[in-house]
Amino acid sequence: MSVRASYARLGASVLATLAALTACHDGQKVRPLTVVGWGGSSQEAHRNAYWTSFSQQTGIPLREDVWNGGLGILRAKVLAGHADWDVVQVEVEELQLGCEEGLFEKLDWRALGGRDAYIPAAVHDCGVGAMVWSEVFAYDGDRLENGPRGWADFWNLRKFPGRRGMRKTPKYTLEAALMADGVEPEDVYTVLATPAGVERAFRKLDEIKSSIVWWQTVAQVPDLLAGGEVAMSMGTPGRLILANKANGRNFRIVWDGNIYAVDFWVILKGSPRTAEAMRLLQYMKSPENEARLPIFIATGLSNKQAIAALDPVLKQDTPSNPDNLRHALQLDARFWVENADSLTQRFNAWAAQ
Repeated sequence: MSVRASYARLGASVLATLAALTACHDGQKVRPLTVVGWGGSSQEAHRNAYWTSFSQQTGIPLREDVWNGGLGILRAKVLAGHADWDVVQVEVEELQLGCEEGLFEKLDWRALGGRDAYIPAAVHDCGVGAMVWSEVFAYDGDRLENGPRGWADFWNLRKFPGRRGMRKTPKYTLEAALMADGVEPEDVYTVLATPAGVERAFRKLDEIKSSIVWWQTVAQVPDLLAGGEVAMSMGTPGRLILANKANGRNFRIVWDGNIYAVDFWVILKGSPRTAEAMRLLQYMKSPENEARLPIFIATGLSNKQAIAALDPVLKQDTPSNPDNLRHALQLDARFWVENADSLTQRFNAWAAQ
């Protein structure tokens, strides 16, 4: 039986049983250690790679929850004094702001093998890299044989007719617009930090505005492509690769100009299960365990030893493949922390026109 099949058979049923268990402390029931992710195929991959076997090996009951992001809910849980979540997967902007606000525990990096064991982008006082992912775009190879090669082609409605799928957010969208307009990845945030650069990005978006199909969650992208509702769409490679494997699709990913970032694991401040939460982080971030994650979803890793040991086939369509980062843009979290409010307001007004 394959490694993937072995872990998949453990499945959600085991976790559901374990989540029903409780531990006792001073004669009182204590809720299970609670880990929170993004749901869907990403959460299923973490379950199969880590969570089921962690509970089995340690005897620590584990409960899952799902969220859609947003610092407000984390702030409310911490400030209310009852953090009913323990380990949470967050985006880099949430990590930075939440750490500054004191919403997350500072990590014991010695227990995680030391900061040097990880790629620099995955190291933070309050968080350790969960997965490295990219915002790419893709098209259906069964519908389009000689497909696009970069963002300029994504914008080229004459050469590649059809609608475009895009995430309804200024983040990623404005960066892609500037790269489509000829700005090199290393210059994108320098340009976008100026009023003229913002105007340039929105002018470029005007060129395809009438052809855009906005999506809210990345899970919509495979269906939009498969149904021919869009000729190409922004999305994340993990979902697209899974659709190719599970549903026999021929989605082709364009890596040129991809926008890559790191998601992080954090421990909420005030968690009553801090010690067990650290044990879970140790388990997930050990090289031999992290190397299992790409078996279940195409994603980049953060532990250097895990990356080095990764099967080249599993590395091919991830940000852990150096070839995929040759002409890529690393998301600038600090830029979005400082400019998200104003650019979101501007973007929403533009989208509503």
